[in-house]
Amino acid sequence: MTGSVHGQKDYFIPEPSPWPLTAMLAILMMLGGTALTINGVGAGGWLLTAGLLLLAFMFYGWFGDVIRESMADRYNAQVDRSFRQGMFWFIASEVFFFLSFFGALWYIRNVAMLWLGGGGYLAETHNLLWSQFDAVWPSAGPEQLGGEFKPMGAWGIPAINTLILLTSGATLTWAHWGLKEHNNTTLVRGLALTIILGFLFVALQAFEYYHAYHELNLTLGSGAYGSTFYMLTGFHGFHVTMGAVMLSVILVRAIKGHFSPHNHFAFEAVAWYWHFVDVVWLGLFIFVYWL
Repeated sequence: MTGSVHGQKDYFIPEPSPWPLTAMLAILMMLGGTALTINGVGAGGWLLTAGLLLLAFMFYGWFGDVIRESMADRYNAQVDRSFRQGMFWFIASEVFFFLSFFGALWYIRNVAMLWLGGGGYLAETHNLLWSQFDAVWPSAGPEQLGGEFKPMGAWGIPAINTLILLTSGATLTWAHWGLKEHNNTTLVRGLALTIILGFLFVALQAFEYYHAYHELNLTLGSGAYGSTFYMLTGFHGFHVTMGAVMLSVILVRAIKGHFSPHNHFAFEAVAWYWHFVDVVWLGLFIFVYWL
């Protein structure tokens, strides 16, 4: 291992780490637990919970190692560029992750619904599959196989959550301004406000889900509309939760004075992630709730 400091040419190489393997195992447990839970298998919830706990342990250990290495001044400018490139490509992968779900929603609404209803380039399949299919969005499937439900409207909680996330982007930018001005008080206050808004968003989304399940009968089984609605909004809510947790870690570090105007990549990385989450929500609000 090469221990480099600022100004030296050496590139820091960490010791072999157990955290990538731990992350893989945690994600495998979460995916397996989710699949089992959706299919009503009793052990699914326990496996999902264990995966989440293991993921939290992995984050705590891996980020802790990186923080200790950073505070020991082992990272030079080249390492900083590597971190930035890594974060850029991570967010790029997240962009394509959400684009795949937006693409599925677009295909169902604009292509599959058309030919299932007797139009488009596969019009002949209309009579073969379900001649009485009513191609109207939102759809619960042929003859309401997914059950009758009411779609989620754009106004109310979704509109409030849009305002909350846009405001959180402004408070995070305010915190960044404080950091660049060497004003730690502004940095801490901006971060605290952003975290509060983030968790408020998640709480309102949980209430929205309760309302959807118990009052609108909108569930994962409500045809293509229900599945795409929960996949898109659910994954986004998970990203908001993770972003708020990461911002909480950054807040603790800011209180301890870990950042300076010239050394704060950890803050910038989480800020990029948070602004990305904001942009994704705007797309969700328009294409899932509004249109």
